[in-house]
Amino acid sequence: MAMEAQRPASQVNARPGPVAVRAEESGWTAPAPLWLQRVSLMVLVVFCLYLGGLLVYLPWWKAMWDHNALLLDYPRLHHYLIQGPVRGIISGLGMLDLWIGLSEIVHYEEYRA
Repeated sequence: MAMEAQRPASQVNARPGPVAVRAEESGWTAPAPLWLQRVSLMVLVVFCLYLGGLLVYLPWWKAMWDHNALLLDYPRLHHYLIQGPVRGIISGLGMLDLWIGLSEIVHYEEYRA
């Protein structure tokens, strides 16, 4: 109590609020610049749509999938990959990737400092 009497009255009860303490302790930094947020979204969406389109279409393209030189070197793997259900699973992963890309577009939020 004697220590508090020596400090000025404005500093006796002056404590940082809980939000300021949490931000300093957590190492929080300002968000990325707006242009960087938009470019990273564009790269992610283009990647997801491109990869998803390939995974949806490629298993059903007979010239590419059935006669692939890489797959013909591994006959056991080739036997499983030419079956319809496996092609469907791979196409389903492509559809999921397309969904992720479109979802990123719809749910995009900009974070400003």
